[in-house]
Amino acid sequence: MADVQGYFILFLIGAISIILIRALFKLSSVKPKTPLPPSPFGLPIIGHLHLLGPSPHQAFHKLSVRYGPVFRLFLGSKPCVVFGSPETGKELFKTYDNVFLDRPYNSSMDYIAYGGRGFIFAPYGPYWKFLKKIVVSELLNVKTLDSLLPVRHDEINRFLRYLSEKAKVGESVELEGELMKMTNNIISRMLMSKRCSDEEDDAGDIKKIVTDIGELMFAFNLSDHIWFLKNIDLQGIRKRSKDIRGRFDALIENIMEKHEEARKRNEKAEVKDLLDLLHDIAEDENMEIKMTRDNIKAFILDIFGAGTDTSAITTEWALAELVNHPNIMKKVVEEIDQVVGKDRLLQESDIPNLPYLQAIVKESLRLHPTAPVVQRISTEDSIIGGYHIPKDTIIFYNIWSVGRDPAYWENPLEFKPERYEENQLDVRGQHFQLLPFGSGRRMCPGTSLGLMVVYVTLGRMVQCFDWKAGKDGNLTTVDMEEGIGITLPRANPLVCVPVARLDPLPFSM
Repeated sequence: MADVQGYFILFLIGAISIILIRALFKLSSVKPKTPLPPSPFGLPIIGHLHLLGPSPHQAFHKLSVRYGPVFRLFLGSKPCVVFGSPETGKELFKTYDNVFLDRPYNSSMDYIAYGGRGFIFAPYGPYWKFLKKIVVSELLNVKTLDSLLPVRHDEINRFLRYLSEKAKVGESVELEGELMKMTNNIISRMLMSKRCSDEEDDAGDIKKIVTDIGELMFAFNLSDHIWFLKNIDLQGIRKRSKDIRGRFDALIENIMEKHEEARKRNEKAEVKDLLDLLHDIAEDENMEIKMTRDNIKAFILDIFGAGTDTSAITTEWALAELVNHPNIMKKVVEEIDQVVGKDRLLQESDIPNLPYLQAIVKESLRLHPTAPVVQRISTEDSIIGGYHIPKDTIIFYNIWSVGRDPAYWENPLEFKPERYEENQLDVRGQHFQLLPFGSGRRMCPGTSLGLMVVYVTLGRMVQCFDWKAGKDGNLTTVDMEEGIGITLPRANPLVCVPVARLDPLPFSM
């Protein structure tokens, strides 16, 4: 949204005329009995865009301090309401979940995602329900995830071996890039049996495409919010969308054709990847809805977009917090040594017996959620938080703000995993003061997979290595500044020197 301010001067020309028109004609002839949420002063044409900076969740939080946990904004001509309390979260995602099941229209993502044919951007209805059934019962069920466990562990072990080599020579590691490579490889191998880091393969380009999509999702498109710019590609977003869609489509077509050729030759892998499962579903004549080629492509895009950088960023933030809190680092290492020991690597099956490690991840997600704001759109009038929310209002639920609110958290800026020892809060959408994966029917279906990747990766990183901050390992703390992006990355990648405390090589081959 930072680029919006650059266009502010362009709209001031029409400001005086708009003010006169608004003075002559009242925009609303009938006021609802229940009041609308409070609203800051807005400007003609752009509404409240001037109040939003490059990090909308932070801007929303500042406004909530003044206007309360529910307030109304206009983003251009689009009415929006921002919520920021567990009470309103419960109303939005539980009590009136059926009213807020659709996502607001995003023209660039609609085009890239094949007209909403995937899971994330599909409108709520029979088709979306069919897709969710597939995700839950086929793609991300326990049996499928268990069958693909060796893939996850192999990629994490490759990462550990890389760290071990760096530790032997005392070299630093830029963890953002390496963690991103690892999670991309996990998803690409689970999805289509290819590693993203193998640049000679088609999968090598997916990393760049996923990055470009993330940047485009975060860009505020004036054409979607200023009515007279609807057909004008002022920011070049439409052009970029076509470029990304073309690159992705060509790449996925190539991969799908290879899979289909292998299927015709009956060259079935011992363990099916997710693309094989999608092909099986598409060929099943008994399915109530027929999956097309575009449906499969959109599904693949969803899985890559939702499952790659989120796990990497969460792990990076958590390790940064541990580097800044050596007492907490010591405590989690002691827990792992006691439960797992030093003669094997931590396994997924160990996680239920490592409550302090789980608490560290929860606390990191509270302070650094990879989806800081949830977006929905109302499909009918409702009353939330005591205010009237009209139909077709864009809804923002500020997860980031709730996680830092002293009304719900004692010393909210303090990184304190111990707060979960007595308060058994879960991150799976049932406790509304902690919703890093959303809640309700449209919450992230890959929560279990994402959490397990983070638990095992972070656990093995601290089991096998001590971490010295900085390129030379001489920093006592690292900065915790947020970067710009839809998944809330760090402003500065975490750079550390790993120091071996347990050689992972004998256990990771």
